[in-house]
This record gives sequence, C-alpha cells and structure tokens, in this order.
Amino acid sequence: MATLSCQFHLAIHRLPCKARVRPCFSCSVQPSQSNIKVVINGAAKEIARAAVIAVTKARGMEVAGAVDSYCVGEDIGKVCDMEEPLEIPIMNDLTMVLGSISQSKETGVVVDFTQPSAVYDNVKQATAFGLRSVVHVPRITVDTISALSAFCEKASMGCLVAPTLSIGSILLQQAAISASFHYNNVEIVESRAHATDLPSPDAIQIANNLSNLGQIYNREDLSTDVSARGQVLGEDGVRVHSMVLPGLPSSTTVYFSGPGEVYTIKHDITDVQCLMPGLLLAIRKVARLKRIQFQQHLVYGLEKFL
Repeated sequence: MATLSCQFHLAIHRLPCKARVRPCFSCSVQPSQSNIKVVINGAAKEIARAAVIAVTKARGMEVAGAVDSYCVGEDIGKVCDMEEPLEIPIMNDLTMVLGSISQSKETGVVVDFTQPSAVYDNVKQATAFGLRSVVHVPRITVDTISALSAFCEKASMGCLVAPTLSIGSILLQQAAISASFHYNNVEIVESRAHATDLPSPDAIQIANNLSNLGQIYNREDLSTDVSARGQVLGEDGVRVHSMVLPGLPSSTTVYFSGPGEVYTIKHDITDVQCLMPGLLLAIRKVARLKRIQFQQHLVYGLEKFL
C-alpha cells in the first residue's frame, strides 16, 4: 500500500508590477511501512484471546497466525467472539505458520503464551524463520533464561521475556524499590481468586527486587517461624502473605513502615485487558530491537522499555 505525499510551495520571483504570484504544488508517492505480522502461540488461552482482539484493533500490526492444540481448525476470530471472522484458522503446527509468514519477507513477532517447557524450542523455531519473540510465560527457570540468552546472542535475534505485561505492576515494583531505601519494615500481601502459583510471580519479583540492596527488613521478627507471619522470600527478611478467596480481584499490596507512619503501594487487576497496552508496547519494541540498545539480544522485563 502506498501513501500520497503533497507539499505546498509559495514561489516568489522578481516579476513586473501587476504580475501574479502562483503557488506551486508537488506530489510524490511513497511506500508505506507494512504492518508487523503477529503470531499468537497458545491462542486458546484467555490472555491470548484478548491479545488477538488488541492486535487486530492496534495500528501498525495484524494477526497473521494462531497456534494451539485446542480448537484446531476453528477461526481465531470466532474463538475470540469477534463480530466477524479473521479467516485465520488455529493450527497446531508452529513451523507451518512460521514458514508461511517468512515467505512474505515482512517483520514478524511471535507472542508466546504456552508453557515453560516449550519456550526454548518455540523461540528457536521463530528465530530460524527470522521472527522475533515476546515471551509471557510464568515460572520460566533461570536455566531456560540463560539458554535463551546464549541462543539469541548466537543467532543475533531479539527476544523479550516479560514476567509481567502489566504496566501498573511494573510501576508498583519501581515505587517499592525507591521506598525500600527509606523504610526498614516491609510486607507483601496479595489476593487471588484461585490458589495457583503462590506466591505469585509478581510477589516473587517484588521480593527479589527488594533483596540484595544492602537492607535487612523486619529485624524484630526476622527469625520467627510462626506460619501466620507469612513466607520469607530470600535472605533479607521480605515476607509474603497470600490470600485466596473466590471473587477477589488479583491484587498486590506492599506495606512499608517507619517510626510513626505506614507507606502503602497497591495495584489491582480486575480484567485481563490491563495487560494489552504492555503487550502492544512489547511487540512494537521487540520488532525493532537492536543489540546496541541493551548490549544483548535478549531483554528480560518489560520495564526496560518504559
């Protein structure tokens, strides 16, 4: 698709009196930048269905493929309850989808919502076809991250591993780091509707961020073994309390206290839609990711782009 570019010039020359000044128009046709081709891997999951809708509505990108072992053959638009089908069937063969996109020679990004055990092979396949990857899969091991980093360096291909896509969650983490230099007591309290992955990846990330900063927290009861005091993450005394009740929003609260005051930072997630702005940002950034920006091809954490 091409865009029409027009410019207006007012040319004034030395002319005899009563001569008219005529404006000059020049037009040129310039090729427009093509959309980023996005492949959703793990397309039947709730977050992936929201991602399909978000990418479809976003400027500069489009859904080019959907991969999952469920709902195979069904149109991804219908699976996402969109008004009209996208005419893109869900396939269970990632290689076939990647092959069809690589032939177009256009910029492509694979968004991975699958499982920790599949991430390395998925990124490897995407890289082989010249596509970059955005990985949002909980509980990826350190060994997997190290292997991915080494592979991406060897292949010279960009990849983003994002433990969270919530911009609000990232802002909470950054605020907690700033506060940790001013308070000696800290507790993390989280609530979830279902008892899965507790402590949550968000709580673990916050605790890891607060650790190794030269601060020992909660000195008065650092060695207590009372279960009601929560779980200690790391060696610096950061405690996490997880509350599970059906109907509760996904919430994370960090409490800091000092003499005569309590400082509270809270973030609530009420819908998966809150992750979509972060996802779209991740896709756009990784599509033009260059090693010179971060001294490496694999970037860990969406906060690097904020």
